[in-house]
Amino acid sequence: MRILIAAAGSRGDIAPYTGLGAELRRAGYEVALAAADPFAPLVRAAGLEFRSLPADTKARPGPGTGTGPDPRELMRTAAAFVTDLGRGFADAVDGGADLLLLSATTAPLGWHLAEATGIPSLGVHLQPTAPTGDFPPTVPGVRPLGRFGNRMTGRLALRVADRLHDPAVTQLRRRLGLPPCSPAAMRRRQERANRPVLYGFSTALVRRPADWRPGLEIAGTWWPHVDADDQLPPEVEDFLRSGPPPVLVGFGSMASGEGERLSDIAVRALRRAGLRGILQAGAAGLAAEGDDVLTVGDLPHALLFPRLAAVVHHAGAGTSAAALRAGVPAVTVPVTADQPFWAGRLAAIGAAADPIPFRSLTAEALAEALRRVVHRPAYAQAAAGAAEHMTGEDGAGRVLLAVRQLTDG
Repeated sequence: MRILIAAAGSRGDIAPYTGLGAELRRAGYEVALAAADPFAPLVRAAGLEFRSLPADTKARPGPGTGTGPDPRELMRTAAAFVTDLGRGFADAVDGGADLLLLSATTAPLGWHLAEATGIPSLGVHLQPTAPTGDFPPTVPGVRPLGRFGNRMTGRLALRVADRLHDPAVTQLRRRLGLPPCSPAAMRRRQERANRPVLYGFSTALVRRPADWRPGLEIAGTWWPHVDADDQLPPEVEDFLRSGPPPVLVGFGSMASGEGERLSDIAVRALRRAGLRGILQAGAAGLAAEGDDVLTVGDLPHALLFPRLAAVVHHAGAGTSAAALRAGVPAVTVPVTADQPFWAGRLAAIGAAADPIPFRSLTAEALAEALRRVVHRPAYAQAAAGAAEHMTGEDGAGRVLLAVRQLTDG
């Protein structure tokens, strides 16, 4: 049986599916992962077939001005992203598939492909996309508004997403020979049918809302693939062994062009707090030199994080989960998208200091937050408690069970 996983976005939107795909492959399925071309090595390293999924991952919104990204820039880049995705989405399916696993970014297009081809589909989302009274939608700038307000803003967020997808969906359905159907109408059809969606995050961070419809379940985190023989580079091992556990500072795919400013802030904060540090270059290009600081590229979180004193990060879903899994406290500096949501969840369970908004980041604020999370045991205890909770979850196994139920039933 051939399974096609379709995901789009930054590295953090793709990497979890490499681990999920590898687990499905070990269970005997043929697995392909469709993503943008820059992620081909990541996919193939997990032993999965790579299929190209056109999407301009480089045209991502920058930090903007004030307290967050420019909303107009966000809308423009999101619309361009969806348009690129829609133009070539069907080509990824042409390679053959018996089941589609659709991320939150690909589902609004994948539903139409499933209709045209008759291929069954299953949602595999990294963020809680369904409206609920428990919390507001995971889009930037939305504060809790009570149960009624949270549900209404959640539905509004879906309507905005539907409008963004409308041109791409119109073109895709025309290409597939399907009658017109708006993104909103298709979404309502999915909801009425209680189409299954599994969410790849831990209930240590978000418990399943009681007001979700049947078919929406939290599976547990899907971890990026790591080879059994992978090791940290010698220079990283030497640095880790040469002193107390350091702090990692990294912003993943965020903050392009901000490297000089962020590197200066990070080094000054670490030294104010009396801590050693590892700067992960990322898209920002963080870099520094010194006996107490090391600059690194991409490294497996599973190998590095358990050996740290704390992690300073942008609160992406994957990095947030990885720090918890390692039992390591965090200082979060959310930039955009769902990052403020995850930063708030980490703080709510006591595993992180209160978030520092990206544009409010200073060496003084970061140093103070680092002193708190490193020297107050409550933060590490909360992270360790979440790590223990996560050991009882099997996110990939839950998807495997759903796949078998869907295909055997």
